[in-house]
Amino acid sequence: MKKIRKLLILSILCILATGVSAQNSNIIKKDLSQAEIDRIVKTFTSKEGEFRSALTNYVFNRSATLQTIGMGGQVTGNYRRDSFMSLTGDGSRFEKILFFPMPTMTEITVTPQDLEDLGGINPFALEPSAVSQYNFNYAGKQKIDDLNLYVFDVTPKVIPNPKKSKLRLFTGRVWVDDADLQIVKSKGKAVPEDKNNKYPVVETWRENIDGKYWFPAYISSDDELVFDSGQAVKLRMRIKYTDYRQGKSEVKVLDDDEPITEDTPPPATKPVVKPAAKPTPSPTPKKP
Repeated sequence: MKKIRKLLILSILCILATGVSAQNSNIIKKDLSQAEIDRIVKTFTSKEGEFRSALTNYVFNRSATLQTIGMGGQVTGNYRRDSFMSLTGDGSRFEKILFFPMPTMTEITVTPQDLEDLGGINPFALEPSAVSQYNFNYAGKQKIDDLNLYVFDVTPKVIPNPKKSKLRLFTGRVWVDDADLQIVKSKGKAVPEDKNNKYPVVETWRENIDGKYWFPAYISSDDELVFDSGQAVKLRMRIKYTDYRQGKSEVKVLDDDEPITEDTPPPATKPVVKPAAKPTPSPTPKKP
């Protein structure tokens, strides 16, 4: 059994290495001066703050689907939640649930709040107030569809201590349009993790809205969460953001067992992905 497990691990590592190599092979290293790199970084990080502020003037729909995946690729649990969304000036969200069937997941527990933060990070990967805590390494340029993009690897200068801070930071890669100097894609995960909270690698594509704002459009993840207890859970996540339109709405965030009413106050819980109290054994896609 141990030998089979080792062979499986080696196979996964080979597949991941091939994927990383293919992704990097499309990146062309074009030299930029440090002054130019600093200018690009300063511009796209400052625009992240502008977009978050602009998003408070919009309403939109979000459809989120999470699934646990068994060894043969079969779906072993589902979590589906469709909502009409709005954000306030302080970043708080308001949600009207449109469709939320009973979840069937048994291997992990997912809180219903802030699905956009389920990967451990906001769909806007970089928190403007935390930009000074990151290192930005220019990797080169890459053409995706009709977009010519600067590619930056982003890593925290110091990983926060989860015992002393609730701060989560992004580690991964961002793609920046070379004309608008705006992030159009990101791929990475949140740090730090602890024994109960694990985060998948999440890929986020954005869509140009009203010709000036790049808002999240599609989020995907196929990853395996390995907890300190030894439990391993393969997770598939697909989240779509659609129908962005300017407007305001005072709908409320509802918990699983709350009726849909306008007087229900939003709960204060935070999003986590953690193993279920008594995980059900299950014959249990992973991106770099």
